[in-house]
Amino acid sequence: MVEHIVIFKFNGTTTVEQQTEAIQKLKNLKNEISGIVDIQAGLNFSERSQGFQLGLTVRFEDKQALEAYGPHEKHQAAVSYLEEIGLTDKIVVDFEI
Repeated sequence: MVEHIVIFKFNGTTTVEQQTEAIQKLKNLKNEISGIVDIQAGLNFSERSQGFQLGLTVRFEDKQALEAYGPHEKHQAAVSYLEEIGLTDKIVVDFEI
């Protein structure tokens, strides 16, 4: 299995409501893209976040499922929404478990 972790930072005009909608769009990917075992997303509450506001973890069956996820049209639509609402930075970590 592969764990995919992403943390997101948004500009000052991005609302909590927009971030909450982004979380729902990301969670919906589990039912739209094969190879996803589990997906979790939520708003950060830690003061240690260095300004990152939203976290995402996706567990995939294998590396091939992760590779198929990136270019998938449903994933790209979610990424487009994140950019539309003011995504300014992200950090991605992928590792096998």
